[in-house]
Amino acid sequence: MLKVYHNPRCRKSREAINFLKKSNVEFQIVLYLEKPLSPEQLKEIIKKLKILPEKLIRRQEKIWKENFKNKNLSNKKVIEILSSNPKLIERPIITSNNKGIIGRPIENLAKFLNNV
Repeated sequence: MLKVYHNPRCRKSREAINFLKKSNVEFQIVLYLEKPLSPEQLKEIIKKLKILPEKLIRRQEKIWKENFKNKNLSNKKVIEILSSNPKLIERPIITSNNKGIIGRPIENLAKFLNNV
């Protein structure tokens, strides 16, 4: 079953949920802002996405700009920052057993569904 790491206040995240519903795909919603992801969970997601941790950062967020921008951070430190500041995590993230994508634009999600 797909997991959708979802922020209900995010338009792109809501679009992904609606797209999955219209596609009659079963999925589980993970409200990662309510229950932040552990560093271990983030490592697993990053592995499924096949990206570096830094690619999961929402760089326009005030928290990032004021506290972390232009710092040389290790992958481990980035994961710790994302775990402590879930608002910084790109969204929506959709994962299956061993794959995942950041579901925007929505075309990314459509392609992903064809390959799951």
